[in-house]
Amino acid sequence: MWAPVRTVRRLPTTLTPQQYRLFALVSLGLLATIVLTGAAVRLTGSGLGCPDWPKCYGRTVAPLQSHALIEYANRLFTGLVGFAVIAASVLAFRRRPYRWHLALFGGLLPIGVVCQAILGGLVVRYHLAPGLVMSHYILSMLLLDAAFALAWCSSYEPDERPRSRDRLGVWAVRALVPLGQLTIVAGTIATASGPHAGAHKGQLVHRFTFRGNSTLSWIVERHGVLATIFGLATIGVWFLLRRQGGERRALRPITVLLGLLAAQGVLGILQYRLKLPSELVWVHVALATATWLSVLWSVGAAGRLEPAPARRPVGVRAPA
Repeated sequence: MWAPVRTVRRLPTTLTPQQYRLFALVSLGLLATIVLTGAAVRLTGSGLGCPDWPKCYGRTVAPLQSHALIEYANRLFTGLVGFAVIAASVLAFRRRPYRWHLALFGGLLPIGVVCQAILGGLVVRYHLAPGLVMSHYILSMLLLDAAFALAWCSSYEPDERPRSRDRLGVWAVRALVPLGQLTIVAGTIATASGPHAGAHKGQLVHRFTFRGNSTLSWIVERHGVLATIFGLATIGVWFLLRRQGGERRALRPITVLLGLLAAQGVLGILQYRLKLPSELVWVHVALATATWLSVLWSVGAAGRLEPAPARRPVGVRAPA
């Protein structure tokens, strides 16, 4: 019998909210980790360590070559992630009390992992085409969105956390999401234009060259501008939450986000001046993942808003 089916059949019949939260957190942790292992594959030049998919050189076990072992280990880790997200998806229906939105978020995870596996196969087949590699990373971020929502929502019962009345503060925190997304997309384009396209010596891999030889410097400058705007906006949100009458429930994650953005700024300048050493680029990717999780944490901490008071029709007086 297929291994995932056997795994599902062995899962417990019902779970408490505390037990299910553990599965959700494990899924989130594994999905964040696989972003880092995928970056390691690319930065070690192992993207085509296995030139075929799903096997490696037509074998079930990778040959004893460093690039092949690195690439194949990442594929095996994807299998572990698959088991975890299947468990989180199935157990969302067995959690008591049942909550439909946990089942929705949980159901998105295995779908996303399957899409990642298919996309990974296309990346190998088309020799690390930069657009496909970018899509691979962006889909990882979308999976983190769903996994974080699952972990966050499973940590609280409905209406356990009071709703916020600070409409300005909540919407200011939410406005950081598109700025963070644009910064990440620009960063993936910069990576796809640089020296770490994922291939090792002797392999030809295309990079973005839409502005000729100046493509990398051009996109790095734009990435830097977007990151600066993102950082300044985060500083503005930090002060906004501290204003008189503002709610400070998201102040801690915003502070963490500011620290990560400052570290990213210093690291970004350093790695560019040092001609993009792979070790620093990997740290940059790791911090980018942590930064995005901090954005999601900030939005979750800011909370949901109290419903706006209903407006009375013109000419109707309030009851005495």
